Amino acid sequence: MKYEQAFAHSAAHRASLAWLSEQLGPHSRVLDVGCGTGRPTAATLAAAGHEVLGVDVSPVMVELATRQVPEAVFRCADIRDLPLEDGSFDAVCVYFALLQMSRRDQKDVVRRLARAVKPSGSVVLATVPLDVEDAAGVFLGRPVRVTSFAAEDFADMVASAGLTVVSRQTLMFTPAAPEAAPEPHLFLHCRRSPG
Repeated sequence: MKYEQAFAHSAAHRASLAWLSEQLGPHSRVLDVGCGTGRPTAATLAAAGHEVLGVDVSPVMVELATRQVPEAVFRCADIRDLPLEDGSFDAVCVYFALLQMSRRDQKDVVRRLARAVKPSGSVVLATVPLDVEDAAGVFLGRPVRVTSFAAEDFADMVASAGLTVVSRQTLMFTPAAPEAAPEPHLFLHCRRSPG
């Protein structure tokens, strides 16, 4: 899969997963939003013995993930429409899945995900920190529409959702694909407020 080949080698993504794994107790329940092919996120967490629910809007990605990571459960759904019970997960991770949502939807989704995590639970959010709204872009040779926030605005949005940023990393990443250009990546490792 082209996407997996281009992005699975990200050292920062793997370091982020290592951080998340350190926060989790045995057999934790983790929601992987925008799970894609299941690698590396769901595969890493399921291999560590956690109960992983992966959600993606693409039936092709969900079918691939189900084949590649049979230890996890995957659902083809839009996270904006998926019912989420408060405090039903020990952790939630969203690696670059917000970029094709409007800013309003991103705010709503992050707020809902913050509530879906148990108090003091962990939330990992990764994005491309650019101040753009419905901008034309190219992703692995295909035209896409992209919306994001500048880094500080993204961090402010996350804080307003009731999350405390524990650590953050910003770097330039070059996907392993000849048609892909380097892009900035922002990883926020967060905790839901205990109250």
